[in-house]
Amino acid sequence: MDVLIRPVEPQEYSTLGELTAQTYLDDGLLAFGKEDPYLPVLRDTAARAAQSDVLVAVDGTGRILGGVAFTPGARPYANIARDDEAEFRMLVVATEARNQGIGEALVMACVERARALDGCRRLVLSTDAMMHAAHRVYERMGFVRTPERDWSPFTELDPLLTYALEL
Repeated sequence: MDVLIRPVEPQEYSTLGELTAQTYLDDGLLAFGKEDPYLPVLRDTAARAAQSDVLVAVDGTGRILGGVAFTPGARPYANIARDDEAEFRMLVVATEARNQGIGEALVMACVERARALDGCRRLVLSTDAMMHAAHRVYERMGFVRTPERDWSPFTELDPLLTYALEL
């Protein structure tokens, strides 16, 4: 499948927001389901785009197949990145487009952006412990676990696992 990775356009914010929210819901990644306080954040692509570089994967017809938010350095939208790091968050691929290299292409776009940043030493991410397929992609691409950086957004939730790629 031919896929183009590019910045999201404002008229696509709603589509990407719904894809992101629905993916998290369908994959069981929201502890509180449809009542999860993170759901509005997932839907708010405009806020993401104001604080990070939001990229989409689109097919030849322009249909959004996935997306990711990339943040250089320790900025407000980063969860764990330090000043000499970049971070990506909210990596999603539409269910019907999985296992076609789209997630890997989005991650590679983040790697390339991080490598282009002056002084950036590593690319970091947080992931849910049950996202085994994503972990395999990260590890295949050279990311390594950084358990000393694992964290939880809420004390009642299991910690998110962290990975880093030295650049």
